Amino acid sequence: MPVILSIVGKSGSGKTTLIEKLVPELKRRGMRIGTIKHAAHKIEMDKPGKDSWRHKQAGADTVMVVAPQTIAMVKSMPSANLDGLEKYFDDVDLVLTEGFKSGPMPKIEVFRQAAHAEPLCRGDDQLIAFVTDTATDLGVPAFGLNDVAQLADLIEERFSTARQPSAGYRNPPRSTDISG
Repeated sequence: MPVILSIVGKSGSGKTTLIEKLVPELKRRGMRIGTIKHAAHKIEMDKPGKDSWRHKQAGADTVMVVAPQTIAMVKSMPSANLDGLEKYFDDVDLVLTEGFKSGPMPKIEVFRQAAHAEPLCRGDDQLIAFVTDTATDLGVPAFGLNDVAQLADLIEERFSTARQPSAGYRNPPRSTDISG
């Protein structure tokens, strides 16, 4: 199973921008990366009238569209949490989530002073790093908004998988121990 790491922050803090920068940096280092975006609204797979939309409207619990080099899936779930989603990412080393701020996964908070008055994760024992444009100390390593290589170093140190010459990648045991 892959490691899941949540990128959290209030709306407008720069979570998506950080993920856009972090994914290519981690891929350059040989990691296979998946992402999960938390959406507060209902997801429609396709435009109304398209076959996949019609399948979902007809009551299908799972709809998948397969095209050359691409698959897309919409699956009905009882709640919007991460429970059970790991199985869809068995071919990656690390899953970065955007959102899921109340989940039990290790977290990196993005905080910009111009967007919000206070950080979100003050006192959260799952917080492993703080990406910010302030001098705020949350008791974890802090990085500037553009310190992507240094943040990737931290992620790699804590969560990377080791290449095995004969077996390919080996997923690390899942742990919530972030003591380092």
